[in-house]
Amino acid sequence: MDYRKFLGKVESVVLPYLGGGTVDSASRRLRVTTPVTPGWWRFDVKGRDATPREPSEPECLEALPRVRGHAWGRRLVRDGAVAEPLELMPEEEPPRLAPVSARRWFDGALLFEGVDFESEAEGAARLALEQNQPLAHIRGVSAPLRAAFGYALLERVSRDVGIRFAPAEVRGRILAVAEGGRVPAEDCLRRLNHEREAQAARTRQEREDAERRARSAELIEEAQRRMARLATRGVRGNPREDGMQRAQQALVNAGARPLDLRRLAGQRLEVTYAFMGERFVSIVAADSLQVLDAGICLAGADGDVTLESLPSVIREAIETDVLVVTRHA
Repeated sequence: MDYRKFLGKVESVVLPYLGGGTVDSASRRLRVTTPVTPGWWRFDVKGRDATPREPSEPECLEALPRVRGHAWGRRLVRDGAVAEPLELMPEEEPPRLAPVSARRWFDGALLFEGVDFESEAEGAARLALEQNQPLAHIRGVSAPLRAAFGYALLERVSRDVGIRFAPAEVRGRILAVAEGGRVPAEDCLRRLNHEREAQAARTRQEREDAERRARSAELIEEAQRRMARLATRGVRGNPREDGMQRAQQALVNAGARPLDLRRLAGQRLEVTYAFMGERFVSIVAADSLQVLDAGICLAGADGDVTLESLPSVIREAIETDVLVVTRHA
């Protein structure tokens, strides 16, 4: 059997094109060879390429799941206060809060189907919205209609107070907004704005902490290079010298002024010194002068620094405005 003739086969299908470089059929995603305006189109499909030929009327919509709800702009609000975008809307949008139906396409998109018959509830809700009244005292309003009313009211208040929102951000509060009116709508938006500002502050803090850690790593690397140079001067590693004398000499060599040294339990030294007009207190190992507690914030990297290199770390921290003192003299 020659399979090449099947590879070259062209199939004609009607599909909804929503824009972009692809279109979805029932079984696969196809590449659109020539983008056109969104709508229903008849495509020539060859392999994985779909070439639009002409606009078409929808076909076989009755086989797709139907979704009903109420119109809020270009969205359908359904059960659970879910507000989904409606695709392929007509040029003339449905009336506000109108009952609408859509079909669920294979890729999950909601394709507009039509406007359903209204009841008295839609008219009453629309009048309440026009008069800036809540729905608390209006009977017979379904949950999806209440949610659509809440979104519409929140949208109006959003323009007044200058706080934008996405439906998913306010879904849990939208029925309370519909029942209570403008006051809970403003409260909802201001609470949302407060949460955003708090999150922005946390994000800024996390970014600053990350930058501080990165800078500390750079400072430590530079300090280690300085330490290697200082080691050649005989400051480190001479077992015949007393630990306190070596600590004093290390500070002097690094440009700091020793103020006080105190022996602590566990072979540790508390070193107090002046540097760049400030006083610092650090805890170091008596034998190696490895820093155990720098007395400044090094993002947990104290052990990567020695007393010989610590003043250079402090200098960089002061010059880059990232110094945070954790032990005070």
